[in-house]
Amino acid sequence: MRGLLYQLLALGLIVLAVWFLAHNTLENMRVRGIQSGFDFLTQPAGFDIGELLIPYESTDAYWRAFAVGVANTLRVAIVGIVLTTLLGTLVGVGRFSPNALVRGLCYAYVELFRNVPVLLQLLMWYLLMTEWLPDPGEPMQAWGLFFLSKGGFSFPMPVWGLGQGLATIGALLGLAAGWWWARRAHALFERTGQARPVLLPTLALVLLGGLIGWVAGGAPSEWNLPKAAEVSVEGGGAWTPEFLSVLLGLTFYTAAFVAEVVRAGIASVPRGQTEAAGAVGLSRGQTMRLVVLPQALRVIIPPMTNQFLNLTKNSSLAVAIGYPDVVSISNTAINQTGRAVECIAIIMLVYLSTSLATSGLMNWYNNRAAIKER
Repeated sequence: MRGLLYQLLALGLIVLAVWFLAHNTLENMRVRGIQSGFDFLTQPAGFDIGELLIPYESTDAYWRAFAVGVANTLRVAIVGIVLTTLLGTLVGVGRFSPNALVRGLCYAYVELFRNVPVLLQLLMWYLLMTEWLPDPGEPMQAWGLFFLSKGGFSFPMPVWGLGQGLATIGALLGLAAGWWWARRAHALFERTGQARPVLLPTLALVLLGGLIGWVAGGAPSEWNLPKAAEVSVEGGGAWTPEFLSVLLGLTFYTAAFVAEVVRAGIASVPRGQTEAAGAVGLSRGQTMRLVVLPQALRVIIPPMTNQFLNLTKNSSLAVAIGYPDVVSISNTAINQTGRAVECIAIIMLVYLSTSLATSGLMNWYNNRAAIKER
């Protein structure tokens, strides 16, 4: 009872402090004649945005401009987390390679990228993109389908229609079927010790589901192909130099820390486990995949969550090279409306929401991957 009373008292003090700060801020803004409130969100924004994942015009309201900024932030965070996980895991596992050259390269990578500030790395990638690459009129190309220049990276895109939509749904259903197959394979391994392949059947189910959906949608084959014009690359999909610079900078920087997390997790598994796996005839790859990594995951996942959160929050540095994320949009809105408190509150809400969502998802996965003791 006494503990509950103390908690209620602490909660009351926190609420009182928040109310005092909010009231004092609003009163000072009123005395100085500074407008406040979120009514500006429905007013026309009046500025253009270079990167669009959702439709937007300069005559649209501020809330739509913020939605574009949030979408751009999420795009960098999600793609960056996927690439960081793959690269960091490869480098971390490479630290245990019997090949001295591979071990040395992985070690050099970690020491180089984790000891250079991430802001400098973003500026370095942006400088490479805008100074060293050829002009958009003379891009580097591969097979006449992929183009890289100072204007960005262009690639073929399917013309979206019913067939592509059904193919996406079919691929997602195939992924769900692959998850079901993985659960059955894991249960069989726990019960009998017989290992069944998971990766290849899952890929086959995803491809099969996508193929069935594509055929059911009329088997569309129309593509929007990029073409090198006189002064630029036209058509197809495109990633701007700003997006590529942010993505590469955050991925290479965070992957260095993820590699150390993976290395520490693998090193925490007793060496006797590896020797025992070798004694029963497992190869090095099977030992790593079936014996070492499952045990290392319980050590890897919590610090890996921190690195994912750091990557998401570090995406706010993208404003330094002009990538229109939510921070950049907010800065423009502040300059035009003077609603600094409101815009900063929106930024905080966005990063708090994304961080809590990432943390919740990783905590769920951590509970699923934890070794259940009887």
